[in-house]
Amino acid sequence: MNLSNIFEMKTAFVILLSIHGLIHLMGFLKAFGFAEIPQLSQNFSKPEGLLWLAVALLFVYLGVLFLMKNNLWFWIAIGAVILSQVLIIMNWHDVKFGSIANVIVLVVAVIAAASWNFERQYKQDVSQSFENATISEEIILEEDIENLPIPVQKYLKYVGVLGKPKVRTVKAIFKGEMREKGKDWFAFTSEQTNFFENPTRLFFLKAIFKGLPTQGYHYYKDGKASMLIKLLSVFPVVDIKGPEMFKTETVTFFNDLCLFAPAKLIDEKIEWQNIDAKTVKATYTNKKATISAILYFNENNQLINFVSQDRMNVNSKQRVPFSTPVKKYGTINGYNLSIAADAVYQFPEGDFVYGKFYLLDVQYNVKKMD
Repeated sequence: MNLSNIFEMKTAFVILLSIHGLIHLMGFLKAFGFAEIPQLSQNFSKPEGLLWLAVALLFVYLGVLFLMKNNLWFWIAIGAVILSQVLIIMNWHDVKFGSIANVIVLVVAVIAAASWNFERQYKQDVSQSFENATISEEIILEEDIENLPIPVQKYLKYVGVLGKPKVRTVKAIFKGEMREKGKDWFAFTSEQTNFFENPTRLFFLKAIFKGLPTQGYHYYKDGKASMLIKLLSVFPVVDIKGPEMFKTETVTFFNDLCLFAPAKLIDEKIEWQNIDAKTVKATYTNKKATISAILYFNENNQLINFVSQDRMNVNSKQRVPFSTPVKKYGTINGYNLSIAADAVYQFPEGDFVYGKFYLLDVQYNVKKMD
């Protein structure tokens, strides 16, 4: 489903709200004698007519709130549907088909409320993590990188970290495409916030999967890691947690660090081993998880690939070599960063690209949740 389809569906829903609301005006007009309404066989009292008017205005107002992306809309929608359905039941013979519109509005409102609640958990976890985060004004100096392998030193100079603040937090926005083996691509957008003092990765994804809204939340903090994906923000289709997941997400956390927060490659948790002039091995430990990756650089001092043997494929629950070949570099907020990279599982039968990530924005040393 592309953006034009989504726009058309949203437009149709607003039109439904508006028409459904205007139909309720019929009860008001009849109650006050402003018009003859042959479709309504019963007579209404004026108080009842005012209730029809109130519901009409509520549905029109819902359309406005929906267009404004105001989260109040789905709470008000549930109340409006209840009032509308009471009126329909009282006049069932004449207006029973209005129940169809109420069911549609209620389903959309419940899904929207579930989506809001699911994302709220991500936002609460981010806000809580900021409470314990400290931001340093220290600047990265030449002496901070002098003990790193030469390829890493050159990479950090290329990125442009020297003379800039040491990084304690980072917020990144992505768009891209993902797929499972043997299935079609689906588009996604994502937001994530990483904390480095207490290694934390909180990643929230929104997608349209098989035509249905889908959300995913990756949680990595305090020795715990989980991945929860919900269809329609209600039905869990993936729910994984446990020690192996923590090690897998440690690889992902370190991969983030290498690709879009490279200033943290000065971290003392990393042990380095030179392989050759363009290749190094990095070993990273967080709590009980130790992972390693091979980093490959080119003649322009760009990191061009990250390969680790320590990441689990969530579908097979088996460890599969994982890599993120970089496709493009660009400048974002004064840093030269990888702005396009693939996510690849290196299966015995051949490489499988399961994700394409495009970095839209990155902010360092963020101090609070937006």
